[in-house]
Amino acid sequence: MTHEAKALTAEHYFKNEEIMAHLDGVEYIIMAAPAPDHFKNSPIHFTIFLNTIEPLPQEVKMPVLEKFMAQYGIKHQEELMSQMMPVAFAQTNEDTPMPLLLIDPKNQREMPHRVMHVMDFLGDSDEFETVTSHALTGWTYAYEGDED
Repeated sequence: MTHEAKALTAEHYFKNEEIMAHLDGVEYIIMAAPAPDHFKNSPIHFTIFLNTIEPLPQEVKMPVLEKFMAQYGIKHQEELMSQMMPVAFAQTNEDTPMPLLLIDPKNQREMPHRVMHVMDFLGDSDEFETVTSHALTGWTYAYEGDED
């Protein structure tokens, strides 16, 4: 059986009020995408979007990362960026809106977004096998009150 993935296309970018309503009750979003090929031990690019407008204190960053690594079986973590970043949201052909980390200053100025604490790093995990086997990008929302 051949697996063919549909390309992700943004059908609609959320406005500020839509972002706020969409994030109501969201604890975090975890996104996984293929890492550049030269990262053999860390083939997955993870981005964790924490639904907080407050920066994490320095002494809390590593324990939070370690919690996510244990929860999702992530190993070989490298290249960590952990800071407040602007995040936009787009409705695609997927069921849940796609978070978009806005790196380009032009996009930061022009696209509606919410500043969130973002942890961006490379790693590996058997729980994200479709990322490595089919080169697919995916994301999952966790809501307040969900059981881990």
